[in-house]
Amino acid sequence: MKADRSRGQRVSWLAVLLAAVMPLAIASDLSRYSEEGLRTELARIADAEMAVLVPMRDGVGLSTNIWRPKGAAGKLPTVLWKTPYNEHALRGRSAQLAIEAVRNGYAFVVQNERGRYFSQGEYQILGHPQTDGWDTLDWIAGQPWSNGKVGTLGCSSSAEWQLALAALDHPAHAAMVPMAAGAGIGKVGRFREQGNFYTGGVPRTLFAVWMYGVDNPLRAQLPAGLTGAMRARVAQYNDLHATKPKVEWARHIWHLPYSELLSSLGEPPATFESMIARTPADPAWEQGGLYHDSMGWGVPALWFNSWYDVSIGANLELFNHARNAGTDAEASAHQYVVIGPNPHCQFWQLGPDYTVGARKMGDASFPVSDQVWAFFDRWLKGDRKAFPSTTPKVRYFTMGLDKWQSDEQWPPKAARPLRLYLHSGGRANSLYGDGRLSLEAPAADAPADRFVYDPANPVQTIGGGDCCNGGIVVPGAFDQRPVEARQDVLVYTSDPLQQPLEVSGFVDAVLKVSSSAPDTDFAVKLVDVAPDGTAWIIGDTILRARYRDGFEDPQPMEPGKVYTLQPTPIATSIRFDAGHRIRVEVTSSSFPKFARNLNTGGPNESESTPVVAENTVHHAAGAASYIELPVVPR
Repeated sequence: MKADRSRGQRVSWLAVLLAAVMPLAIASDLSRYSEEGLRTELARIADAEMAVLVPMRDGVGLSTNIWRPKGAAGKLPTVLWKTPYNEHALRGRSAQLAIEAVRNGYAFVVQNERGRYFSQGEYQILGHPQTDGWDTLDWIAGQPWSNGKVGTLGCSSSAEWQLALAALDHPAHAAMVPMAAGAGIGKVGRFREQGNFYTGGVPRTLFAVWMYGVDNPLRAQLPAGLTGAMRARVAQYNDLHATKPKVEWARHIWHLPYSELLSSLGEPPATFESMIARTPADPAWEQGGLYHDSMGWGVPALWFNSWYDVSIGANLELFNHARNAGTDAEASAHQYVVIGPNPHCQFWQLGPDYTVGARKMGDASFPVSDQVWAFFDRWLKGDRKAFPSTTPKVRYFTMGLDKWQSDEQWPPKAARPLRLYLHSGGRANSLYGDGRLSLEAPAADAPADRFVYDPANPVQTIGGGDCCNGGIVVPGAFDQRPVEARQDVLVYTSDPLQQPLEVSGFVDAVLKVSSSAPDTDFAVKLVDVAPDGTAWIIGDTILRARYRDGFEDPQPMEPGKVYTLQPTPIATSIRFDAGHRIRVEVTSSSFPKFARNLNTGGPNESESTPVVAENTVHHAAGAASYIELPVVPR
């Protein structure tokens, strides 16, 4: 009997695990609907209030649309989607979510951020998440149709504003589903990216490109004093959506100085210009809508993140922070994360025969909608069975294995560090050099590797984690051999693996470097090399050398002096299969993803004349360079 009971327990646990990670029936059949069909279906099942001005504490009104189940008489839970984008006229995914919400007995509320479209006031990135967010929750909770519980939902900008609001623990904020929310993070743990503006102190170009499309300080507005009925009428045929002139970003991204990237197009000074003037440690970053880990945490959350997105490391660091914030025990105990192999916000595209970039991932199906509504049912309707306590805290897709896995923490509890040292005979330059990765520590007289970094001829970005950049970088897994052929890329490769090796967690790199320049960048890339030689990018990181001792204390480099650089870690889950090789690339640029360091040591973003640098990576004992992989035994 004891053996039978033990077997039954194992079967029961397996059933729970499979239920958590295997695809369920998607809650709706909406993928077959046309845009017009979605609008028709929503009109059939919902009563709507359009372009309602929800008052904020300073008198500004935020334009808000409300859909409720047609004829609903009782109190309803509410899902709030707040956005800087043109989603008053629902389309695509937001329309599908509205229909799903109404079908599941929710009111669905879409609100434009302050200063966007029909909302009044001046735009500020993230939309004053604490004050405007609090006031909106107050308003929803006070409506006669509300049960007093609100869940916030959204991807990208519609997720990022939720983070600072979660720190306030508003009594109506019952749950949140933030998807791809990295640009809402200022500083958390080891990551100080200031809302995707920086990585390792290096500006990410996506921010400038994105701001060109979103920031519009000279926008048109509706006349003051219109009745609600007239506002709703105008909203049927005029969305106040400005269309800016098209920009050939692949060419224009080369413009110097970088601080004039937008003003050189004739744009009026606005958000980008104010932010590029700041250092990563500027106190001004604390004044906006970003979440910083000095704040508390008060809301149960179901996070959706992905390996080929921006700021995946910061997102997972914030997940861990929310679990340990200590300001609301129940909220910290109910943090869950799902991590897919997809690029930014493409969670609903996960399915059979999934490809990210150029690499096939097998069946990456995940029941996204089912999990979203189950989570809200648990916290907004009180249905504890909808999202059971047995749900794993972490569900993640392991690339290479092409399988969903689960754990109770990140990194997985079984992960153990494996250190691989960078070696060469002094000629690791390019794919054809002699660089190698090995468990063996370097000898005392191991030679260093040198390369020339010319900002006028930077190393091209091919794939990896990125988004929202006008098409200058396509995110995903792509072959890195075109850049590995360059002499200014150091390439270190392991022997073929005899057994599969799963790496799940944070990958740390430590570099011993020197330079002829007072400042330069060092970029590190992790690569999976297939038996046929294809070199798939897994992830990358970068650090501006002046910030090696912290962002508060930037210091120039002395020519020839050896320094230790520890860029923020790469977050991933990848199985390097038997016969594959592990590869690390080191260079000083990844353009156009990251703005170029001009090597002057001066105010880089406002300069226009680059300096060529000779950069060195050292390997000798006592000055070893290496990576540490979080290996999960299987």
